[in-house]
Amino acid sequence: MKKSTSVNEDPVSKPAERKVSNKVGLRIVGIGASAGGLEALEQFFGNVPENSGLAYVVIQHLDPNHIGIMPELLQRATLMKVLQATDNLQVKPNHVYVIPPNKSMSVLNGHLFLFEPIELRGLRLPIDYFFRSLAADQHENSIGIILSGMGSDGSLGLKAIKEKNGIVAVQDPATAKFDGMPNSAVNAVVVDILAPANELPQKLIAFLKLSPAIVQKTEIDDKSKGNLEKIVILLRAQTGHDFSLYKKNTLFRRIERRMNVHQIGKISYYVRFLQENPKELEILFKELLIGVTNFFRDAVVWEKLKENVLPALLEEAPSGHVFRAWITGCSTGEEAYSLAIVFKETYEKVKKDKNFTLQIFATDIDNDAIEQGRKGIFSSNIVADVSPERLSQFFVKDENGFRVNTAIREMVVFAPHNVIKDPPFTKLDLLFCRNLLIYMENELQRKLMNLFHYALSVGGVMLLGSAENENSQNNIFSAIDAKLKIYRRSVSVSNTELIDFPSSFTRPMKKISESIKPVKVVDNIQTLADQLLLQRFAPASVLINPDGDILYITGRTGKYLEPSAGKANMNIYAMAREGLKTELPGAIRKAKQSSEPVKLHHLKIGSNGGTQIVDITLQQIEKPEAIKGNIIIVFADVADIPQSAKGKANKKSQNSTIREKELELELQRANEELHSTREEMQTTQEELKSTNEEMQSTNEELQSTNEELTTSKEEMQSLNEELQTVNIELQSKINDFMVANNDMKNLLNSTDIATLFLDKELNIRRFTDETTKLFKLRQTDIGRPFTDMVSELKYPEIANHAHEVLRMLVFKETEIITNDQRWFTVRIMPYRTYDDRIDGLVITFIDITKAKKLEAELNKTIVLLREHNLL
Repeated sequence: MKKSTSVNEDPVSKPAERKVSNKVGLRIVGIGASAGGLEALEQFFGNVPENSGLAYVVIQHLDPNHIGIMPELLQRATLMKVLQATDNLQVKPNHVYVIPPNKSMSVLNGHLFLFEPIELRGLRLPIDYFFRSLAADQHENSIGIILSGMGSDGSLGLKAIKEKNGIVAVQDPATAKFDGMPNSAVNAVVVDILAPANELPQKLIAFLKLSPAIVQKTEIDDKSKGNLEKIVILLRAQTGHDFSLYKKNTLFRRIERRMNVHQIGKISYYVRFLQENPKELEILFKELLIGVTNFFRDAVVWEKLKENVLPALLEEAPSGHVFRAWITGCSTGEEAYSLAIVFKETYEKVKKDKNFTLQIFATDIDNDAIEQGRKGIFSSNIVADVSPERLSQFFVKDENGFRVNTAIREMVVFAPHNVIKDPPFTKLDLLFCRNLLIYMENELQRKLMNLFHYALSVGGVMLLGSAENENSQNNIFSAIDAKLKIYRRSVSVSNTELIDFPSSFTRPMKKISESIKPVKVVDNIQTLADQLLLQRFAPASVLINPDGDILYITGRTGKYLEPSAGKANMNIYAMAREGLKTELPGAIRKAKQSSEPVKLHHLKIGSNGGTQIVDITLQQIEKPEAIKGNIIIVFADVADIPQSAKGKANKKSQNSTIREKELELELQRANEELHSTREEMQTTQEELKSTNEEMQSTNEELQSTNEELTTSKEEMQSLNEELQTVNIELQSKINDFMVANNDMKNLLNSTDIATLFLDKELNIRRFTDETTKLFKLRQTDIGRPFTDMVSELKYPEIANHAHEVLRMLVFKETEIITNDQRWFTVRIMPYRTYDDRIDGLVITFIDITKAKKLEAELNKTIVLLREHNLL
């Protein structure tokens, strides 16, 4: 909604008295397109004014093996000069530059530079590559436009342009022939202009007219400050986040951008617009967050971490230490996953019998970004930042792009968190706060430095952005590498307090004047007693997993377990002694089904030639979590049965009946059958394990095949885009040829001159309508020797003369009469191609009958005059 300017109120473009530079830098418009892009480009340039003052650089996906004719095609749609870019070419306003085939292009100081692409065909991202260089070179003067195309090329480049406060425009996906690239761009950034291709130029120029001029001094007047505070209040009420301590100029620039989008000239009108449109508050909130990130940003920083910083931390830490890291302002998680990958690589490189884990807390105030980060799915564009080795090791390819593997994903915990008002994570070894402080006032920066000092453990490492500095007081951080913004928390404890800071929920500690005497800590008596009991008095026991594999042994278990012959096997079913083997499987099965203890009484176990009576207790473990689901088996020896009991037993045995003996035999047979069944089950289990391993191997092969097919799909998609472009170019050429052919046909027919085109073998190639009056020709005769045609000409030497012209390359002209007394001048000439090759003959037949008749009458008149002596 466009508002008129009031006399009593200053427009937003003049919040204070500004000094405007007379020289406005050249603005370069980068345009990315792919499949269906030629049509969109023609619509775009067909509506660009001749003197817009902008320079346009077109990055189109082109077939590397095809000579492009894109400049010629675009030249027909615009009055601006269209050129194919060359190396070190200076960009000029009101010009269009087109990338050549099989090249990557970047811009530096307003000059275009060409590079040989190093990526494989199908994995090239020329639009992202150029947009990133455009953002780095032109900063806020950079403009990125995405038109029709498949895939997601250009999205990461638009993020870079957005970070530099440049302008982003996208063709409305509903109007694009292929909406892949436009949709990806809309999902990646907050788009400034979204419109059909033919409307983008007009809206872009209108946007630029409202954009502030280049300013040397940016001071905001009181009236604008008041309106700015109102917007901060509205944002806080809508989103719950307070931007009052953010840099005012940064806020103002972002607000001005949204005002330009809606064509609103005054900040007071924009305040009213926000009150009436809560959705605009959400968009403004997203605009203020920026949220630009990528994998391994600033490669030299990550190299420093991998080669020096992380190895030093691993060297100092004890085995089993859990490293804690906090990534503030993580956006969609690329930086958090980058840290996880680098930690894995470092750990594999330097580990020396030490076990370490890393827990990363990735936080941001943007809930949508957090949700996207949790998924761990990224577009194919990340190939520009992640090496092929890392892609194959830490990512899984799928139809949506790349997904981080489970090992990396489990290292990162994502959570919505406001570093300004929410409690911090503590006891940290690593803290990343990159490109967040630059948007905050100095007062808030100092408070965050104190907060980070509190959150980090002694010796913990803090990493800031390339444009940020550690501006704390009392030297609470020391520089590891000041150039790369890597700092270490000082060992000495500072007296800095978190004064009036929302994250500080604890009251300041009162200073205690008395000196505290150190107390000598002795070993815990309970721990010593527990160790003594385990070593000397606890019963023998084993801890097994649900499959029966022994995990831990307490006490002496040799009377109950023995190693099996053959290959070493630490499974309790294989190690159980005679008497225990038959009872143990059923008891373990019962223990798995219930949390109650399972007890076996008076088991007779064979032990080194003798027997031992044993009570066994089995129980499934519920706590702690680390060993939940495992089973503990406790062995307790039972004293020998008293002699009196033995006597009675022997007497009873002597008086046993035949029936009891039969029952004993049946029981023996049942035990043998059970033993045989158990062996069969074990054999079946081994076969199932083998089958499972084969299935896993097959699954891995299928997964590898799937990745290859996905890669092939991407390459085919890229090739399809290139073929689409080539096809459109060829269609355009065909149209041109058809027009030229029609023009030539009409030109030849309009001359009323019979013309015959022959190839080198004197076969008919083409003829005009007048030729059919001399030769009996039809369209089906094309390709036949012209000497076979019936002719009205009395010219038997025509074939010899044609061969002579082909041989001598000198035209021949002869006057010939026809059977019906018409006269023709027959001219035989060589047919020359554009590159000066002889490719046949052109024979013209010019009707000179009238001239011949006039000549005959003139001759008669002359003779008559001479007879009468009048001449």
